[in-house]
Amino acid sequence: MASHLHGPCDRGEVQAAPRSETGLSPTRKRWVLAATVLGSSLTFIDGSALGVALPSIQRDLQAGTAAVQWVSNAYLLTLGALVLIGGAAGDRFGRRRVFLIGVVVFALASAACGLAPTVELLIAGRALQGLGAALLTPGALAVIGASFPPEERGRAFGTWAGAGALFGMVGPLIGGWLADHADWRLIFWINLPLAVLTVIVTWRVVPESRDETAKGLDGLGAVLAMAGLAGVTWALTVAPDLGWRDLRVLAAGVGGMALLAGFVIAEAQQRHPMMPLGLFRSPVFSGVNLLTLLLYFALSGAMFFLPFDLIRVQGFSATLAGAAMLPFAVVMGLFSGLAGRLADRFGARLSLGLGPILAGLGLALLAWPAPGAGYVDGPLAGMTVLAIGMTLAVGPLTAAVMGAVEPGHAGVASGVNNAVARVAGLLAVALLGVVLSAVFVSGTGDPQARALLGEVMAGGADLPPEAIDAFHAAFRAVMLACAAGAVLAGVIGALTAPGPARPSPTP
Repeated sequence: MASHLHGPCDRGEVQAAPRSETGLSPTRKRWVLAATVLGSSLTFIDGSALGVALPSIQRDLQAGTAAVQWVSNAYLLTLGALVLIGGAAGDRFGRRRVFLIGVVVFALASAACGLAPTVELLIAGRALQGLGAALLTPGALAVIGASFPPEERGRAFGTWAGAGALFGMVGPLIGGWLADHADWRLIFWINLPLAVLTVIVTWRVVPESRDETAKGLDGLGAVLAMAGLAGVTWALTVAPDLGWRDLRVLAAGVGGMALLAGFVIAEAQQRHPMMPLGLFRSPVFSGVNLLTLLLYFALSGAMFFLPFDLIRVQGFSATLAGAAMLPFAVVMGLFSGLAGRLADRFGARLSLGLGPILAGLGLALLAWPAPGAGYVDGPLAGMTVLAIGMTLAVGPLTAAVMGAVEPGHAGVASGVNNAVARVAGLLAVALLGVVLSAVFVSGTGDPQARALLGEVMAGGADLPPEAIDAFHAAFRAVMLACAAGAVLAGVIGALTAPGPARPSPTP
């Protein structure tokens, strides 16, 4: 459900775009911006709406706990592993072309998800959606960067981000209402008319652009990253069912780690690496990326498991669970600009130290309500504090990452940071699923209670109260783990983020 939140450095991915005047009329530039907003809305709506519908999907497709985790993981896996190479492909082969390919792939994958008769086919469709998103997301930003002159890009990106906040606001409500009153499959079918409109507008108004100096795509790095992450994630997801000593779990986990080690070695030797390791020589760049990993791990994990507790334990409808996310979107949408100005004045260190710590406090508050709590005495306070903390932190991440590298490396640096945020979400769902299962089994005192956990998450009838209580205790453990991760991110931000810029000495 946190998918509607833009990656921390989405705006920076186009900093290296050509800086010459574009020659487009004001009207055409507005249409270009409309095309990118329409295309990006596919991921904004789909990602934010799907979270509150996951309990209904699990029930309707009779999916196990591990399978429903992969409905989210499959998307994050392909997006996180390929978003860097997607941006490079646009620079080399044409930004409009790659953006359009991403839109079409995402739309076809959405149709496959809407038709999927089994959870396995739904997972495959979600992986294909991730591929489409890895092309269209950096493509949209690159199109804006190539179509607007430098003095107009800030306003253009602000409009794009504001539209994203708006779609992120209505997404959970749409998802919840469809899950309650219609069919969750309509979440995917909504994407088709949006995609058709995007293709028509883009084809008519967006000029093609590319970087004539762009060379090479790091295909080896992309394959190693995706295969390695898939192995590790699969091992973490199925280990509670199969056991940690199962040969399949060991082979997948060890093999995945070996492939990720191979990815690092390959990046050190590639002529055009997707993740230049030299960037991490900067303490600020390394520190802010570690902060990103921890903060987005906490946020993504919490937003994945929260709807299950609100619906199964607190008794919320899917629509009300979606409404519980509104404070997050409202605060982010209204105050992100103010947070950016505060960071400009007082430096990123204060925002990147205080913001994640406040987010951690909000996550801890979300773990506090007892079963049966209402909206006001339940998620409202925690979600509001979480939103304030994330609003303080997200904007300054861009400035901190961009300022940590040479200007010529700004685009790839921000892309790396964005990929770190996506991978953090992937690891969060897998690792925190292990925590949820372990605490639940411990709370029931039955080593075979893993199947009962799936019934609780799927909303099975006639479940014993002790099973509901055990799930809520496990959920609390997950949320407190998320809170600890966010607080640690704040400590790292306070230690490594840049402070306020010193004024130049008076001559």
